[in-house]
Amino acid sequence: MSEPLVRIRPPQRWEALDLRALWRYRDLLGALAIRDIKLRYRQTLLGVLWVVLQPLLAAGIFAFVFGRVAKLDSGGVPYVLFSYTGLLAWNLFSGSVLKASGSLVANAPLVAKVFFPRLLLPFSAVVSTLLDFAIALVVGFFLMLWWGKVPGPMLLLAPVWLALLLLFSTGLGMLCAALAVAYRDVLHILPVALQMLLYGSPVGYTIAVIPEGLPRTLYKLNPLAALIEGFRNALLGEGHVGIYSAAYAAVFAVLIFLVGLVFFRRMERQFADVI
Repeated sequence: MSEPLVRIRPPQRWEALDLRALWRYRDLLGALAIRDIKLRYRQTLLGVLWVVLQPLLAAGIFAFVFGRVAKLDSGGVPYVLFSYTGLLAWNLFSGSVLKASGSLVANAPLVAKVFFPRLLLPFSAVVSTLLDFAIALVVGFFLMLWWGKVPGPMLLLAPVWLALLLLFSTGLGMLCAALAVAYRDVLHILPVALQMLLYGSPVGYTIAVIPEGLPRTLYKLNPLAALIEGFRNALLGEGHVGIYSAAYAAVFAVLIFLVGLVFFRRMERQFADVI
C-alpha cells in the first residue's frame, strides 16, 4: 500500500517554529496575496493610485498641522517628505497588522472546509501589504530626488529596519488573528488602538521634540519609536537611533514574532470548530 501524499496530524511541541510549510505552499501563498490585492482595488476608479494618494494626503495634513501650526522641527527636511517617509513605515506596520488580524475571519469558509497551513492567510496579507509599500517607496524616492535628498550610505540599514517592522507586525497580526477567531471584539478594538498608537509614534514628528529625561524614556518604551525613526533616518540620511533603543526594538520585534507564531500554532487546531 502506497504512502499518502499528505499526512494530516497535529503539530509537535516545537513544530510551531517550523516555517517550511510556507515554502512548500508558496504557490498558494502567492495566489492568496494576489487575490487580496485584486479584491482591494476592484471597482475603484483610481485602483493602485490609492497606495500613493493616501500617504501623500496624510503627509500634507501632517505637514500643515505639525509643520505650519505647531512649527515642529523636521531637521531641515521638507515636512511633506519627512512625514511621507514616516508614513511609509507606519502604513506597512498598521496595514500588515490589520489585514493579518482579519485574515482568518474573512476566509472562514476556507478555514472550515479545506486543509492547508493556516499560517498562509496572515502571511499572504503581509505579502499583499508589502506590494503596496513597494509602490509607495518608489514614489518616495522620486520625492527625495525632487527635493534634492540623495540617499547616502545609511540606506544600507533600511532593509534591517524593514525586516524588524515586518517581524513586529507579522507577530502581532498572527496573535490578533488567532484571538479574533474566538473574540471578534479584537477586530473592533484594533483600529482604534492603532489610531492612538499613530500619534504616540514619531510619524509626523521626530523623537527630538519629546522632552528629555523621563518623558522621552517612557516614550521609547514603544518599540515603533526606534523602528520608524530608524527607517526614516536610513532613507533621508538624517539623525540617528541610539544603540540601546535599536537593540530594545529589535529584541521586542523578534520576541513578538515568536510569541505570535507559537500562539497561532497552538490555537490552530481549534480554528475550524470555533470560526
